[in-house]
Amino acid sequence: MQPLELIGRWLVIFGIGLALVGGIVWLLGRIPGVQNLPGTIKIETPGMTCLIPLLASIVLSLVLTVVLNIIIRIANR
Repeated sequence: MQPLELIGRWLVIFGIGLALVGGIVWLLGRIPGVQNLPGTIKIETPGMTCLIPLLASIVLSLVLTVVLNIIIRIANR
């Protein structure tokens, strides 16, 4: 396999994965109350609102770590 074909294949896989994650985040943003979770820092100024979801980021990181570790262990068999 040519190196450029391999790079192209990985870019397509990465793009599809990124689109899936973006769709999930977009859908989670539509669930009422997600913005009001504990550990969320909300900064409001005239014309701008900034949400920093610290607790949600930590939980998402833990879940993705577990899921990816399971996938890697299954793939290495």
